[in-house]
Amino acid sequence: DSWHPFADRHDFDWADYHYVEVQSSEDTINRGLDLWMAEQIQVMQSAEGFTPPPWSSTKDLYKTIDAIEDGDVPFERVFFRYSGVIEENAPSWKTATYELCVRDVRAVVQQQMATPQFKEEFQTAPYRQYDRSGHRIYSNFMSGDWAWREADKIAEDPRTHGAMVVPVDGGLDKTAVSVATGSQQYHPYYVSPANLSNAARRGHGNGVIPVAFIPIVDVSKFEKKTKEFKRFARQLYHACIARIYAPLREGMTTPEVIKCPDGHFRRAIYSIGPVIADYPEQVWLTGIVQGWCPKCFAKPGDLDDKKVPRRNHEKTDFLLCYFDSGQLWDIFGVRDDVVPFTHSYPRADIHELIAPDLLHQLIKGTFKDHLVTWINDYIKLSNSEARALEIIQDIDHRIAAMPPYPGLRRFKDGRDFAQWTGDDSKALMKVYLPAIVGYVPDDMVECLSSFLGLCYILRRNAINVPALNQAKEELARFHRLREIFVETGTRTHCSLPRQHSLPHFITGVTEFGAANGTCSSITESKHIEAVKDTWRRTNRFEALYQMLTILVRMHKMQTLKRKFEEKGMLQGSTAAYMALAIQYESRVVPTPQQTHNSPEAEEAPSDDDDDDVVPLVGPRFASSVKLAKTKARGNSRSLHGLATELNLPQLVPAFLSFLYLDRYDREPLENLSDTMAFSGRIYTHHSATARFFTPSDTCGVGGMQQQTIRCNPEWHEKGRFDTVFVQGDGAEMKGLMVAQLRLLFSFVDTETGRSHECALVNWFPLVDDEPDPVTGMWMVEREEGIGGERDEEGGAPPLQVISLATVVRGAHLAPVFGDDGNIPGWVTYLDSLDVFSSFYVNHFVDHHAHELIMSCTNI
Repeated sequence: DSWHPFADRHDFDWADYHYVEVQSSEDTINRGLDLWMAEQIQVMQSAEGFTPPPWSSTKDLYKTIDAIEDGDVPFERVFFRYSGVIEENAPSWKTATYELCVRDVRAVVQQQMATPQFKEEFQTAPYRQYDRSGHRIYSNFMSGDWAWREADKIAEDPRTHGAMVVPVDGGLDKTAVSVATGSQQYHPYYVSPANLSNAARRGHGNGVIPVAFIPIVDVSKFEKKTKEFKRFARQLYHACIARIYAPLREGMTTPEVIKCPDGHFRRAIYSIGPVIADYPEQVWLTGIVQGWCPKCFAKPGDLDDKKVPRRNHEKTDFLLCYFDSGQLWDIFGVRDDVVPFTHSYPRADIHELIAPDLLHQLIKGTFKDHLVTWINDYIKLSNSEARALEIIQDIDHRIAAMPPYPGLRRFKDGRDFAQWTGDDSKALMKVYLPAIVGYVPDDMVECLSSFLGLCYILRRNAINVPALNQAKEELARFHRLREIFVETGTRTHCSLPRQHSLPHFITGVTEFGAANGTCSSITESKHIEAVKDTWRRTNRFEALYQMLTILVRMHKMQTLKRKFEEKGMLQGSTAAYMALAIQYESRVVPTPQQTHNSPEAEEAPSDDDDDDVVPLVGPRFASSVKLAKTKARGNSRSLHGLATELNLPQLVPAFLSFLYLDRYDREPLENLSDTMAFSGRIYTHHSATARFFTPSDTCGVGGMQQQTIRCNPEWHEKGRFDTVFVQGDGAEMKGLMVAQLRLLFSFVDTETGRSHECALVNWFPLVDDEPDPVTGMWMVEREEGIGGERDEEGGAPPLQVISLATVVRGAHLAPVFGDDGNIPGWVTYLDSLDVFSSFYVNHFVDHHAHELIMSCTNI
């Protein structure tokens, strides 16, 4: 019964492939079962015995999935109704019944905490982390001050002293499943135990799980504007959230024993943790007036007032006792018609628990909705209509012509698209700054640069005190420089709620750890699997109930799969496993070593450019760069033959210089071609993979990510030769050097027997000893000659062979377009590295590259 409720590995893998991985429809599953039956009928004719498929139809398969006991936390339906006086001819919302579909949050949290895959990614107690210089580091949630204070409160009570604090974070956001069908909306609520690391919650696992779907009251536009309906809608909203947390109430004051990822049982006390939400949700959660700050009493007309006090429940209760509704609304921005759900729970204050939101407040808010819009407005304001359109079109062309980079979205038409997503805004942040240089005043470029610097510091996985101080400096610089938009007449003021939230981010980091652990991008990424994908699998009739069933089944299959993986039952391919199992009459489960050593268990190589950045499953390990397992076909294997074939005469002297240095550990002599020779085989490769620690949207549970670096002359006909960071010993740019790959190859030294993985590179030396003062980015130029061109003295452009072990990861170079007018229309992203002579080292291409250049001192 080890595979219960499935018969064996084949049956489980078949169900997992169709139901979870490719999410087959009922018709597709029935078709697959029919083909399976046909195969067995054919086998019956040529051999004894007949084994029909374990399921006769899709319904039978669903029954097996429903029989899984692991991960079985079903949704239940809770109904709400208006309880006030219902007059004759009352509006429909007063007589309607509203349905909250909710799981037992206590059971869900216990399952999350018991997941063995998190055994290296959770903390049992708050901690304080310091770097080698003695500076405190804020990283995971439990490294912040809030968790420390919460644990102190629990320790003060003799009944709970010694118990493990388990903060339960929440996250909510409406999402539309299909704009084409009338914007059908759902309002999921997610939870996650904050004991898990940020990497575990950002990884694609069960660190964040939907526990409820909050009802959406659908009424006419006229009814929505009535004061009575607004009061009811907010009260229903908070009643539903209070009901979600209700199963945890007893465990907030009385310890209960729960199982942890490391297999140990501990006494736990639950707490309501931070709530992840965008600004409109924050307004509803805190019961404030639109336009006010949910965390302090700053007024809409002067949100940058630094002397205003913070909000909390006690202050709000005091105000409610001594001021009427009008005064509360106008003077303090408080609504008196709703009580926040945290008010009735121990140690919970919603104003304190509102978490910083990188996605909606910084990326989509301040950057996309404000700065990008304002820059376009300035261009239109300071130029004629025709010239403004020409400039904006050229900026779009510049964005489209940015060189490729692993995981970088290519904007074919610039930033001119109808509907923005969070990923669109993140992608534009990476390339927008160099694209506007020369078209707007330097102060605007510096303003954007300072904001990006602030944003990328706050997006780091670990933020120390010097980095926080740097963030404060960037914030002060941004506040000073953004006045250029007022001075040029683009804006009348910059007092906006989402920009006002920036100072609260600094405090938020010290309270809750790095902000990438409390960002709404986590919940938005869950929308795809929890809402959008499940909705597409329904027949659209009463879709929510079908979606809930699918969610529970998916959760069961994923939980059972993790259980099998923990026991080593899923190593190797299905075919290899079954072949080994057949060797034993009792069909015992092969050992992990047997299945792991099968040829099918090896990682399949891939050169697909759609998979340039992928998450790595497993714990954190040392960074490395390795050649792809697949060797390029058709190339010469000899040194001189390869140099001639690829038109790279520099390869021979560069290769011999590398070989001489490796053999004798001293600088090569001149004219090595006359004294040295190499007769071994050289194998070329079209790509390499860099593996490094970078908790992000595309990381695994352990925070690891794999990046594909390409050096392929046949890529999209024109070829692709990526640029990389190489470890050096200089003081500039934190010791990093930039080079472009011209060839990736491997060989074995026939004299020493040592294997080598190498790269032939063209260097890009720094233009200056300091970054560009306007953009804040380092500038580089290609070392004499471009591609296969000759330099002025008639020789070949200088190339060098380096060990692949010195390559750190990919680098992105953004052209210095200059201010001489529009770039030629024929220039594309495949040409830009060859067309332009100067480049910015674009550390804004991802937050790991930004941290690597700006703060990393020990690569």
